[in-house]
Amino acid sequence: MKNFGVVDLNVKPFHLHQEMTFLKHLYGDLKAHLLVLSLYSSKVFSENFSYTACRQLSQMFLAILFFHSSEYVIAVNIHGRSNVTLKSLLISKAYLLAMVCSLLEYFAEIVLFPGLKEIWWISNSGLAMVVIGEIIRKTAILTAGRSFTHLIKVYHEEDHKLVTHGIYRYIRHPGYSGFLIWSVGTQIMLCNPISTIAFAIIVWHFFYKRIPYEEFFLRQFFGSEYEEYAQLVPSGVPFVK
Repeated sequence: MKNFGVVDLNVKPFHLHQEMTFLKHLYGDLKAHLLVLSLYSSKVFSENFSYTACRQLSQMFLAILFFHSSEYVIAVNIHGRSNVTLKSLLISKAYLLAMVCSLLEYFAEIVLFPGLKEIWWISNSGLAMVVIGEIIRKTAILTAGRSFTHLIKVYHEEDHKLVTHGIYRYIRHPGYSGFLIWSVGTQIMLCNPISTIAFAIIVWHFFYKRIPYEEFFLRQFFGSEYEEYAQLVPSGVPFVK
């Protein structure tokens, strides 16, 4: 009598053996293809990352180094070393935090979206803004001379004159205008969409609050002369009268 309830475990069906062999070969081929693809992708990413990151980050660090060191050197030459502190470097905790956040965004995006950093016409536009902003600001400082200070003057001093010639003939606050262009340009240069918007809003808001406060004292110092000047010449910062 045949026992239909018992299965001989020592007998492996032929078709099952074929399927296992096929799966092993398929897995081996897939593993090999993934390895080749991984190596190729790593090579391409490494080449793009090394060129793109080196170029953009070197431009960024050079822009920051030149901006802050030149601010200090010019301030020393105008006001004398004894009258200048490290505050003339214009480096604050909030500024450092903003720059660190922008670098974190850059590294995250170059890993996740490397193509975003390869839009060179945008990056080069940012570089142009950095140069233009730097020129405007330094021209403003050199034109104003001793009348330019990094801190708002709340008391009128003899050497503080109302400067209305040169670049001040066209912009009341070219130093602020130049810094706004420069700071936003650094983020466009890095192709950082989030930091570009954040820098534009934060820096604009800072000057939106600072300019009326500063001009309150300028009106106290120069009276109707400044009032007439303010009516004829724009501030240089968008949407700030």
